[in-house]
Amino acid sequence: MTEAEGPDVCSAKGCQAPAAWELQWNNPKLHTTDRRKVWLACDEHRESLSDFLAARQFLKDVVPH
Repeated sequence: MTEAEGPDVCSAKGCQAPAAWELQWNNPKLHTTDRRKVWLACDEHRESLSDFLAARQFLKDVVPH
């Protein structure tokens, strides 16, 4: 990221808050077991985004951004 791009923001629809968390996930029907996709989350949306991915058994890890 460069200063011109600005801070990384939350992946929740319509949210522009700075990202504080990385939700690492994969869809086992599409991705190899070692592949990790990343959604970014602010503190407010960390739980709801995590719950969405966990309900589909996609969530692998949540780490600080």
